[in-house]
Amino acid sequence: MSVVFVYAKSLPEAWEKSLVELAKNGVVIDTEYNEKSIDAPAFIVVEEPFSEPRIHLKGIVAGSLKGLLEYVDEVVKGVHDHLVEKFGYTYHERLFSYRLPNGVIVNQIEKVIEKLKKVPYTRRAQAITWQPWKDLETEHPPCLQRMWFRVVNNKLVMHVHMRSNDALKAAYMNMYAFTELQKYVAESIGVDVGRYIHVADSYHVYERDWKWFNAFVEQIERGETRSRWKSTAEYMKMIQLLKQ
Repeated sequence: MSVVFVYAKSLPEAWEKSLVELAKNGVVIDTEYNEKSIDAPAFIVVEEPFSEPRIHLKGIVAGSLKGLLEYVDEVVKGVHDHLVEKFGYTYHERLFSYRLPNGVIVNQIEKVIEKLKKVPYTRRAQAITWQPWKDLETEHPPCLQRMWFRVVNNKLVMHVHMRSNDALKAAYMNMYAFTELQKYVAESIGVDVGRYIHVADSYHVYERDWKWFNAFVEQIERGETRSRWKSTAEYMKMIQLLKQ
């Protein structure tokens, strides 16, 4: 199996390149959902995750244009943590309120911030989501596994590790929201945002989406998708117009 390796300046560029590489290098693998997927490990480097244009309209797969912002609020602010009992977890709950079997709750992001303030070059500033006493048995365990942070040249670098990542219908929104969390940590320790690295053990597109996926990759290769790249200001203006 080949590996999807992408180096890009911005989020839209990185996401598009990753889809093209997946189409070229992915292999067909069965899934536990009774359908096949095109799949490959992925290593995606985004050198300037807050460079503009930062928005890719095609990557917002959330039912509405403002769904991207709602997802950020879910990951960074925990607006859906009240649904944990129903759905088993949220990323915010696992990162900010990680509950051990003995009932002790650990705010991992708070601990990361404390550690980085004391030792910016540490290799130990990380947060995990996996709870083996629960997640090995559940039908829908978290895809995000680990976040690793380090200050390099006065900028906060973040590496994100996913066990599974829907390349077409989740990856862009994941990367966008995770970089917003990167910004939150960077601001908390008083440094700028640096490089973002997104690693996925299974970077995939389900069989039901292959037609859409292949058509989109062809559009990317023909250079027809740049109109979908928007600056944050343009995106916010679009949302405001929808409210009118």
